[in-house]
Amino acid sequence: MKLLTSSVLLASALATAQVTQTIIVKPTTPEQDSKPNSAEVPDGLAIEGEFERVVVLRFKYKADLLEGLERMVGQHAIRNAVILAGIGSVRSYHIHAVSNRVFPSENVFTTDPTKPADIVGMNGYVIDGRIHAHMTLADGQKAFGGHLERGTSVFTFAIVTLGVFKDGIDISRVDDKTYR
Repeated sequence: MKLLTSSVLLASALATAQVTQTIIVKPTTPEQDSKPNSAEVPDGLAIEGEFERVVVLRFKYKADLLEGLERMVGQHAIRNAVILAGIGSVRSYHIHAVSNRVFPSENVFTTDPTKPADIVGMNGYVIDGRIHAHMTLADGQKAFGGHLERGTSVFTFAIVTLGVFKDGIDISRVDDKTYR
């Protein structure tokens, strides 16, 4: 009877912790969302710089990956960097991905508090101290990914490698959707 009660409680707990998806429209302003491309903004933008240092960060079991990245970036006074690599595994994840083709942009946020996955890749930027990280996860059947969000909990470990730019580089436009 005790085993049956435990099984029922476990099944009940797992049933309430399901995958959730939320779509959020991310408008800037109607004017910015509807403006055409400007001939003054190049089709491609090249920014050159040199790395001052490379920093390898490791996160332990149950650490929130995004919160950990934000904390370490602050502690190590990292202003601008490239996320060169990331590996490890997660106990659960919270990511978002773009879900439409016209402005205003829409993002679908996916949370699965019970789904473990391997981190098979991570890239992105630290822009003026702000993390813009993307990651690819794999769960044994498929690979999937998106923007890293709070609520992604580390399982075995997570390792993220940053190439930190020397001072004086301005990468503030690289993820500005209105710079077009």
